Amino acid sequence: MAKKILVLEGDGVGKEVIKSAIKILEFIQKKLKLKIELEYDYIGGECIDRFGVAIKEETIKKAKKYGIVLLGAVGGYKWEKSKVKPEEGLLKLRKEMGVYANIRPIHSFFNRNIDIVFVRELTGGIYFGKPRKRWIKNNRTFVIDTLKYSDKEIERVVRVAFEIARNRKKFLVSVDKANVLESSRLWREIVNKISEEYKDVKVEHHLVDSFAMNLILKPEYFDVVVTENLFGDILTDEAAVLVGSLGLLPSASLAFKKEKVIGLYEPIHGSAPDIAGKNIANPIGAILSVALMFKYSLKRDDIYELIYQAVQKTLEKGYKTFDLDKNNYLQTDKFTDKIIENMNVN
Repeated sequence: MAKKILVLEGDGVGKEVIKSAIKILEFIQKKLKLKIELEYDYIGGECIDRFGVAIKEETIKKAKKYGIVLLGAVGGYKWEKSKVKPEEGLLKLRKEMGVYANIRPIHSFFNRNIDIVFVRELTGGIYFGKPRKRWIKNNRTFVIDTLKYSDKEIERVVRVAFEIARNRKKFLVSVDKANVLESSRLWREIVNKISEEYKDVKVEHHLVDSFAMNLILKPEYFDVVVTENLFGDILTDEAAVLVGSLGLLPSASLAFKKEKVIGLYEPIHGSAPDIAGKNIANPIGAILSVALMFKYSLKRDDIYELIYQAVQKTLEKGYKTFDLDKNNYLQTDKFTDKIIENMNVN
């Protein structure tokens, strides 16, 4: 039986990078005779324009049924004043799929000793907490956002991080703000508690502000990093500076259910409306997200390695995208073709 994958291109450059990712996927599928079926649907701004919502309920149902989603990016200037925000579709998709562990590899392709895996909690925290509102009283405007976590939400993502650390260098850094936030104090308590089950893994606690500094000063020190939703969002964007561009970075948002892995795969960059339609977006983040899809949901580590090595080889040969070298670059589709040329598929 063919494996079904739901493809949500989204907005802006999302469409362009997903086109490249699918080109890689279909090349591998043909060469290795894989049984994969793709189904396309809408999310974000285009979905708002077509249907008045950021994601349809039937799309959510398909995502949950198939358990594998490949996504581009959502948002753009066009919907800044819209009552319905494109990002609502993405947040709802993550929540409904229950993909609580966001895996973000920070790997340098340019001869720096940087190889970090961030594990970000994805379905809790301030992005989802209630109450969330704005109100006016006595001619003053007030707002509230709620940072809320349960012990269960923290435990499950921390266990994922420990498992990854155990299979790498057995070193885990947990990032929090325990000197100020009650949620971070609980976070730290749970990390310490679970560490008793992973005696072979060295654990360090870092406050988020000092960690942000040390991530730039000595990135080679870190291996696996676990943190909550907001911190993870900010820190992984910061980490993009270390490797050269946001366009290089993939992500896998996962939920582990017995033998099945539910996965939402997407590059960490946004829709970049300023360059959309120009065929200059970096497709690597989306292509490597396909690699992560093969690794986690399809259990094909060999294809994961195949894609990574092809990207590495392409960059080593001096081919660049616009974000990496504005004076000497290949357009999105041509760069994708070079990756395929450098893919050793037997």
